Amino acid sequence: MQKIHCKENLAKKHLQRSLCNDIFVPVSNNEDFESLETRPVRTIDLESLKALAHPLRVQIFDVLSTYGEFTASGLAERLGESSGATSYHLRQLEKHGFVREVDGKGVGRERWWERVPESVTLPSDLSADSAAGREASQLVVKEWASSREKKLGEFLEKGEAQLSKEWLEASVVSLTNVFVTSDELGDFTERVMKLATKFAERHRHQRTSGSRPVQIQFNAFPVIDGTEIQDQEVREKK
Repeated sequence: MQKIHCKENLAKKHLQRSLCNDIFVPVSNNEDFESLETRPVRTIDLESLKALAHPLRVQIFDVLSTYGEFTASGLAERLGESSGATSYHLRQLEKHGFVREVDGKGVGRERWWERVPESVTLPSDLSADSAAGREASQLVVKEWASSREKKLGEFLEKGEAQLSKEWLEASVVSLTNVFVTSDELGDFTERVMKLATKFAERHRHQRTSGSRPVQIQFNAFPVIDGTEIQDQEVREKK
């Protein structure tokens, strides 16, 4: 399995990827990204953030986001918890609008749950304005990051043995280092996120033959121990 792909034959009909340079290039077919209908974006408040800030609740939210509908007992089996625990935390997540029961599914007392179909944003000012917000935000982000790292690690460790050649060639793990300004990085991340959102909205509810859960991870951030180049340094190099 190649962990950094750089193969021309990986270009797809709806999305060309110039992987040698790690740039994602959309084939828009004259479509305007801004006109794409996307699901609502929820910026959660401090009360909801604190309600979410429990390791098991974040894990439940993550499983429902990744795999779709589950019962409390199904979640318990996947997460190694009791069904009583998952049922309790599902109710708390429901109370704060993160999950909901699936209408018309289930027999008797069996209840199926799904994530509320909306994107969730953690505002930076919540962690800046209060210690409680900072602690809750850090817990949620840490759990999400742990989940992403685990899924990537499983793919790298087990993918070659468990996935077909077609899935391996369609996948990519890549890294690029650049020197850019905050405005340039912001412009790039906005374009990538629009592309990712467009792709997700087209396929989020797809349950066709040959489809399976896929996670698209994207990170772009300043290297913490790097330094920002100042005007004086630029003038001195000329």
